[in-house]
Amino acid sequence: MLPLSAPSNKKKIINDPLYGFIAIPDELIFDVMNHPYVQRLRRIMQLGLSNLVYPGAQHTRYTHVVGAMHLMTLAIGVLRRKGQEINAEEERAAQLAILLHDIGHGPFSHALEYDIVNGISHEEISSMFIDRLSEIFGDDLRRAKLIFSNEYSKPFLYQLVSSQLDMDRMDYLNRDSFYSGVSEGIIGTDRLIEMLAVHEGQLVLEEKAIYSVEKFIVARRLMYWQVYLHKTVVAAEYMLINALRRAKYLVKSGVALFASPSLELFLRTDVTKDLFQRDHQYLDAFAQLDDHDIWGAIKVWQGHNDPILSFLCSSIINRNLFKIEVATHPFSPDRIALEKEFVKAQTGFSDDQVEFLVYHDLLVNKAYTHGKQNIYLLTKGGELLDLPQASDNLNISALAKPVEKYFLAFPRYH
Repeated sequence: MLPLSAPSNKKKIINDPLYGFIAIPDELIFDVMNHPYVQRLRRIMQLGLSNLVYPGAQHTRYTHVVGAMHLMTLAIGVLRRKGQEINAEEERAAQLAILLHDIGHGPFSHALEYDIVNGISHEEISSMFIDRLSEIFGDDLRRAKLIFSNEYSKPFLYQLVSSQLDMDRMDYLNRDSFYSGVSEGIIGTDRLIEMLAVHEGQLVLEEKAIYSVEKFIVARRLMYWQVYLHKTVVAAEYMLINALRRAKYLVKSGVALFASPSLELFLRTDVTKDLFQRDHQYLDAFAQLDDHDIWGAIKVWQGHNDPILSFLCSSIINRNLFKIEVATHPFSPDRIALEKEFVKAQTGFSDDQVEFLVYHDLLVNKAYTHGKQNIYLLTKGGELLDLPQASDNLNISALAKPVEKYFLAFPRYH
């Protein structure tokens, strides 16, 4: 007779390189963390192809959401100490909401959202996953869904999850900076959290946090240009976008292509939000998608007889990345046509084929978006000041305006 297993110990701690030991708040959260929907995030890199530029950027979305949950616990402790009433159920729901905020991300999210899963946003998929988890875990998840969707009676809880001063950004800036080695992204998380307050139900900062939040905004701008929108990373991501776009074109044309069952479903189907909601197989298939599906496919596609797919995939695998030029103005049609003609002359590819190899688009860096969940500073006199209004740093007003740059990428034939 087999011995009975001992009860599981769910009072665990996680050793995080940023924060040290993180205690899992309670047994329910432990169970949610162990659900396959959340465990999938261990197999999805937080920064996609950024490791092609910064080799240390190998951390996962799982480490990020656990870190963000830890910051949520700290933030709620600060707000309680300042007199804000937050009961245990609300605290657990807020912790669950931030833990699950990225659950709808697919592998290489930006690449997949172009053509593979472009009929629905990752936020909408996250919402569907939370609904599924609610059927298993009950009221705590339903309460988390209300906070996640900004439908709860205390809007500051939603703002801790999703705003311009949320726990998501506070974790990923420091975490991405740590793993990439780009020190410009380091922010004073402890100071910012300690300065949090609630005014008339809205999340604000005490006025004395002005210099910490200025650094936070500047760090975000720098991280976008140096990491998230680094031109080599952009070139690699668009190569992957076009490889997946080419794969989908071939599959829908009847060409046999290696793919995992989940990836194959999305390659042959034009996904819409309605389709996700009506047919559970799409959410089930999405729950099986991770980085391994994509890497496994492009490794095999290197040997496919379609020259475009083969060229793109072998170039990604071997890091033979496209040349990319970035400018403050759009590239002229003549310049784009010139690059296409050069590639055609070098390869003999047709006009349709070259569309997958020469591409251009717009890059937008929004460090602070005025008019969308503005960051407000609370003065000792009870007055609210919008961040650009309060700051004596002229750069903050400039950072409130999005910066647009244009890029043109093409194979390195010259």
